[in-house]
Amino acid sequence: MTQPFLNDTPITTASDQVFVDMRREIVEGSIQQGSKISEPELAKRYGVSRATLREALNRLESCYLVERKANVGCRVVALTAERLIEVYQVRSSLEGLACRLAADNMAADEVQGLKQLLNQHLQTQRVKEGESYYQEAGDLDFHYRIIKGSKNAHLIHLLCNELYQLIRMYRVQMGMVGPRVSKAFDEHLAIINAIENHDGELAEMLMKRHISASQANIQTKFDLLNKQTNTLLKAKS
Repeated sequence: MTQPFLNDTPITTASDQVFVDMRREIVEGSIQQGSKISEPELAKRYGVSRATLREALNRLESCYLVERKANVGCRVVALTAERLIEVYQVRSSLEGLACRLAADNMAADEVQGLKQLLNQHLQTQRVKEGESYYQEAGDLDFHYRIIKGSKNAHLIHLLCNELYQLIRMYRVQMGMVGPRVSKAFDEHLAIINAIENHDGELAEMLMKRHISASQANIQTKFDLLNKQTNTLLKAKS
């Protein structure tokens, strides 16, 4: 069954509530990546039955936040450099296409809304100082707005339902700090200008470059973590 878009997720059952709560906690890191899922503990924590919890876990698995492996059980997905490459290859192609389509299909008021959103990010966050650039989910997310602006239902489903949360997990837990912050903001602004000028080819190219730069930024963090881990192992040996 096709899930509703992120902002329209209805909460009508206990399973819906557990799904939404766990999704947020996994993406933001409150539930640690790679951690083993204990159904009895989580059912008790959320005050639901094991059957209700399993329903939520099945939905989390469908958006790649939870994975099941034979003889291992159910675990929260682990963010790895290998998975980053695979996910961002798909992201680059699909979001690039979304940008191209948005340049043709976004109404003038939608483009203005996107500009206002960027201005809001600039005014309410530490973007000016180059300290951080955190975007809330859904309509407060620059990328989400563009994807919806493509007006292509299949593309929206792929990016906003199936892949959005895993991509967002990388962005939230290994996101932008330092010099990358102001550069990313400028890249967002250039993308909006291309969309406003109905230049789909340029918009697509700029989005792909933007995502490539974001991937490189995250990869640098993985490299640093690996270096630190190797140093600790050498110190212990």
